[in-house]
Amino acid sequence: MLKVKARGNEPVDLMLRRFKKLCEKEGLIKEMKRISYYEKPSERHRRQLRKAQKRELKALLESGNAPPSLRGLLRMKRRRPMRPRRPSSI
Repeated sequence: MLKVKARGNEPVDLMLRRFKKLCEKEGLIKEMKRISYYEKPSERHRRQLRKAQKRELKALLESGNAPPSLRGLLRMKRRRPMRPRRPSSI
């Protein structure tokens, strides 16, 4: 349980800001968003695999043994394939 104690004459909005930072640091907001809907076991497994791959890539990059072609991969986002357009009927 997170607790925020008032420091002297600290206003409520500053206490709230500190509380939000603590929640974010603990990962509570991320966890609440994740459990707000049902996640199928296969989706959970895929998420864990992606997380593990990202960890391994990060460790490889930090060790300095990664080839230059892998250096931009950590920041890249996956793109969805484009859908083919329907032919317009005139």
